[in-house]
Amino acid sequence: MVSDRGLDVLRAIVQDYVAMREPVGSKSIVERHAFGVSAATIRNDMALLEEEELIVAPHTSSGRVPTDKGYRVFVDRLQRMQPLTPAQRVAITRFLDEAVDRDDVLARTARLLSSLTNQVALVQVPMRRPAGVRRVELIAVAETKLLAVLILDSGRVEQRVLDAQQRIEPEQATALGRAFTETVAELSPADAVERLGSAAASAPPALQPATASVAQTLSEMLQAAGGDRIVMAGASHLVREERDFHGRVTPVLDAIEEQVTLLRLFDEMGAEGEVTTRIGRELSGPLGETAVVASTYSDARLEGHVGVLGPTRMDYAGNMAAVRAVARYLTRLLSED
Repeated sequence: MVSDRGLDVLRAIVQDYVAMREPVGSKSIVERHAFGVSAATIRNDMALLEEEELIVAPHTSSGRVPTDKGYRVFVDRLQRMQPLTPAQRVAITRFLDEAVDRDDVLARTARLLSSLTNQVALVQVPMRRPAGVRRVELIAVAETKLLAVLILDSGRVEQRVLDAQQRIEPEQATALGRAFTETVAELSPADAVERLGSAAASAPPALQPATASVAQTLSEMLQAAGGDRIVMAGASHLVREERDFHGRVTPVLDAIEEQVTLLRLFDEMGAEGEVTTRIGRELSGPLGETAVVASTYSDARLEGHVGVLGPTRMDYAGNMAAVRAVARYLTRLLSED
């Protein structure tokens, strides 16, 4: 069992390591924190913490750094959530109050949270209902290139350039767009995907390559548009903190771009509490070297998540306070709207 002083030593190690990114030794703890005991006593406490796998020595004869387990104990038992300053609260209010609509509110929330925490900010955008397809437009932009425009009845517009696999004249592109509109208009994204296969199969032989390419692209666009999505901001913060990752940061960036991974994570986190965390090995795959702090927001009908993702060496107290404050204000703002 770790003593109360040992837990205080763990708190000091986490705080100093987060602040300085250098392994923490007993001498620096004695100099920076008022424990009133010798460095030798602190070393004994650190040895017990190491036995409990709460800290580890990254190099021989170095100081110690927290483990994932150590961060978990710190978050659950030792950290004190720091309240935001009055200036920060005013900034949140002013920045979000300037939004022009719901989508703008959520986009601003991501940018705001990233600036407050210096982490990647994540805002889940739940779909109110399966948005039906209003129209498909195809525009010839080059000899074999088409711009596919998918317009949903929610007002959402998706665009993607595709290779038609053959030369397409502008009038052919327009006609093909009308044909796909007739096939999928007023259908839900899921139903529309099922219809696309039959539409491609019944296309004129001369346009089979283009029709198949368009059907495949529209299917991908519909699948992406048919459910929740995530607004992100601040991915550059991960690049600046690359030293906190044992390998390259690229796999982490690739993982967060796959929104399915993040949406599944939010679904697993659920509404476990006001603010929840996942640290290191509690996450899977490339995210196993990161930490996620999240909370929920709602607009009286639907619930989503808002949070930050960064290296395990993060300011948990400050990030949790920022996530909590932003989630609360976002709920109040959307409920008023």
